[in-house]
Amino acid sequence: MPKKKASSEPHSLVGQKIKAYRLEKDIPLEAVANETGFSVERLKQIESGDITPPVGALLQISRALKIDSSLLLEAQKESLKKRVKEYTKRTEHYAYTTLTPGAENKHLKAFRVTIDPHQDHTGVGYHHEGEEFSYVLRGTVEITVGEHVNRLGPGDSLHFNSGIQHNLKNVGEDLAELIVVIYSP
Repeated sequence: MPKKKASSEPHSLVGQKIKAYRLEKDIPLEAVANETGFSVERLKQIESGDITPPVGALLQISRALKIDSSLLLEAQKESLKKRVKEYTKRTEHYAYTTLTPGAENKHLKAFRVTIDPHQDHTGVGYHHEGEEFSYVLRGTVEITVGEHVNRLGPGDSLHFNSGIQHNLKNVGEDLAELIVVIYSP
């Protein structure tokens, strides 16, 4: 079970922002759940900072709240460098850094993703409208799309319909590093 994080950590700030935007727009959790496919309980955990939402979840939640996804990734009164550095430290075993800062209102977003050996984004299988492209820089990963497992190594890539449930896992002995590009209409 994930440990509760201190409210100053980046994912807690994201959760706080999600809750603030949702309350500001007077949108009930049930409505966000219906728009995203996440349970009300999972949304509460995201808002409280108990769990870390992956990029796909942030895209879905921002769409449900009718806000630009970049608003969820920006920490108030922080420089871009500090924001990126903190954002990279999102979880113990899984981190991603935006490669497209300032891409507000854009359909294409790119991230550098790192995953510790033998780790995945625990308990999270996600999907979001659009397409996803992953290119492995180093390490060995498995990207499960639906029921199909794709094993990729350095120089390998995968392009898939991100509307299908998918998960990313490092199955190797070393840190895995990927470039992940997400297109959402």
